[in-house]
Amino acid sequence: MEVSGTMEVAALGRPFSLGMLYDCRKDSLVPGITLWDREDLKDHIGERPQHYNDCDIVASETIEDKSSALNVEASLKASFLGGLVQVGGSAKYLNDSKTSKNHARVTLNYQATTKFQELSMDHLGDVKKHQFVFDKGIATHVVTGILYGAQAFFVFDREVSVNENHQDIQGNLKVMIKNIPCLSIEGEGSLKMEDKDKANVEKLSCRFFGDFLIPKPPTSFQDAVEVYQSLPKLLGANGENAVPVKVWLLPLTCLDSSAAKLVRQISIGLVEECQSVLEDVSDLEMRFNDALRTQTAQQFPQIGNKLKTFKQKCSQFKLEFQRNLAKKLPSIRGGGEEEAVLAEELRKTCSSPFNSKDLNEWMDCKEREIYTVMSLTDMMTNTKIVSSQTDLYKESFKAEQAVCFVFTSLGRDEPYLSTLSNYLQQTPKPDDAQYPHPPDQWYNSRREMEAMRHKAKLFSDFAEANKENKNITFLTVGLTNETQKGASIYLYTGGFSVNEDFEPSSKPATVTGSDINHNSVTLKISPPRFGAEDITSYSVEYCVRGEDGWKQETAPRAEEVTVSGLSPNTEYMFRCRAETLVGAGPANEVSGSIQTLPCSPPGRLHVESTSREISVSWEKPAELGQDVHVLSYIVEYAEPDHQVKEEDLHWEQMMRRTEKAIISGLQPETEYAVRVRCDCGAAGRSKGSIAVNVGTTKRDLKSKEYLKESEELRVLVARCHGQYHVFNNEVKDRSQVRELLDKIRNIAEKNGGSHYTNEKFQKRRTEEAIYTTENVSQEVQQRELGRGNTEKPL
Repeated sequence: MEVSGTMEVAALGRPFSLGMLYDCRKDSLVPGITLWDREDLKDHIGERPQHYNDCDIVASETIEDKSSALNVEASLKASFLGGLVQVGGSAKYLNDSKTSKNHARVTLNYQATTKFQELSMDHLGDVKKHQFVFDKGIATHVVTGILYGAQAFFVFDREVSVNENHQDIQGNLKVMIKNIPCLSIEGEGSLKMEDKDKANVEKLSCRFFGDFLIPKPPTSFQDAVEVYQSLPKLLGANGENAVPVKVWLLPLTCLDSSAAKLVRQISIGLVEECQSVLEDVSDLEMRFNDALRTQTAQQFPQIGNKLKTFKQKCSQFKLEFQRNLAKKLPSIRGGGEEEAVLAEELRKTCSSPFNSKDLNEWMDCKEREIYTVMSLTDMMTNTKIVSSQTDLYKESFKAEQAVCFVFTSLGRDEPYLSTLSNYLQQTPKPDDAQYPHPPDQWYNSRREMEAMRHKAKLFSDFAEANKENKNITFLTVGLTNETQKGASIYLYTGGFSVNEDFEPSSKPATVTGSDINHNSVTLKISPPRFGAEDITSYSVEYCVRGEDGWKQETAPRAEEVTVSGLSPNTEYMFRCRAETLVGAGPANEVSGSIQTLPCSPPGRLHVESTSREISVSWEKPAELGQDVHVLSYIVEYAEPDHQVKEEDLHWEQMMRRTEKAIISGLQPETEYAVRVRCDCGAAGRSKGSIAVNVGTTKRDLKSKEYLKESEELRVLVARCHGQYHVFNNEVKDRSQVRELLDKIRNIAEKNGGSHYTNEKFQKRRTEEAIYTTENVSQEVQQRELGRGNTEKPL
């Protein structure tokens, strides 16, 4: 872009004076040399007042907006980007950038002008006596006009927490800063504003960049308001403290055609490309500054070291880019090189490993890695993070056992960082990484991430369960282990690793109350899904609902555990955990509370039966819960079935208020199971008593019906000539026996006999004995006679 004629450039805090030489190829002043004597200059300076002041808000942090606030045009901006221009005063604002994306920033810009001075070139005479200026080409322009004034920038920062909306904070901050010119300070030196606004401004910090000489730079919002209100006075009553803010430059070729000249300016498009490259690096600087400030990067050196290396490479690239830019700009402006040289330099940058896409992609991956590690470590309680193998050894020796969650892939090589180094050293290699990160990174694998979350959950739960155990310590560290990708859990005993793939026990899969009594609860336990092979026993813990102080019982490894010694009618909380040789697993709490039954079952049952009824009596329950009263008893009976469980029988019920009952309407010759439970109203019912089995007797028949049904009995009665006596089985005393004896006596007397006495009984026994003796003697004689008849002579 060809240039000619007078130029206007921003002073940027540089010490301009009328008649000073300026080299537009480098955008630099040439001090100590002028075309005219100072005395001649003084006589040819024109001056006129030019009073102006204004304030504005700069809400953006881009180089473009900062340059606009300082009236920096494209060519001068290119020189600034290349490091050719050293700024001062308020222009130092150009060098100030946010160091964190977690900051909201708004800048208040105050600007004022006081006067304009210019040289009267028509009266300065011949300049031939300073011919060497033209011959040596040390400058391209001379300063012929200067606008005086001053600028100031108040930069307000506020840290934004993760729970706050950055955009909302930025908007509120802009409103507060915009009101600064309207604020007033009360008599005690405090700001006149609402309390809620005062609370907000207390969170602000302030930095000052200005052309004013102030006693102390402001650091707070109130300081800034006080300084702002004093700025007009600081310029001086007659503007004597003003500084150059803009200068006008006359090409030396207007005075001598042999003078050096500015051949071309850099096109705006290329300037913007250069600006974009450097702004991308500045954005990256904020990102890796934020990343380095995280606890994760500080606690895990593998992450922090890679970030520092990346930051170092980006800083080297930035300096190299600016160095090349500072070299190319004067040459292009002076006609030594074509503008295409700069365009080629930008093209090479975009195709290099330092292109914006790859740099940001690597940073995206590193932030994702940090967030992943942070989210996993945030899960871990009762755990100490150690940063090195040495610290791990020290900590593992302090306890009998140490369980350590190890991030095994944080220290893996980063080929992209090697590629960046090779590019800066101009030693690219054929195997340099073409992508900023390998596709198999652990944090990009869903399978690996799920496995890591699972291990972290097991580890965290195990650590929480053993926080009171002084014999075990829990640690987290980053160690490289190629065989365990992502993460693993190490077990240390006595300071030495005994297992690099340890699986802590999880909580029991399910814990439910399976049998509830007045003084005991039986829990049904399903083994943990993980770490079950290391279980040695179960620990059951319980407490009264709403009270502190858990009691503990240890039970052998079994599917059911009974907790005894409980109080009736009381709500208890239960939880169960697996015990291993390393420590206790996490607890699984029974959903809700379990209330024991209001009282013990009724005492021992006593039963008697007839053919149609069962008489039941029982004792009152031995144990009653507090404020529990037995309102009635529930008598239950059913026909037992050995193929069916007792609880599944078809039980009939009847209610009684006393400790006895008669069950009627039963079947004769039938077995029944009988049990009794207590009804305690709102408190509930007790467990049933131990069931007692009892059978009813045969059914009651009239004698005539019985004779019809029994042939054997009919024959017997016939042999007795139809005489028989019937007993009533329902009568338990001896009255029926007396009735029978009376009946026999009456019959004997009616037949002319007498009743059977003891004398008659003795006489009858004597007669039977004599009869028996005579019969025996006759039998002996007959045998002897028979033997004699069979003998033969010799």
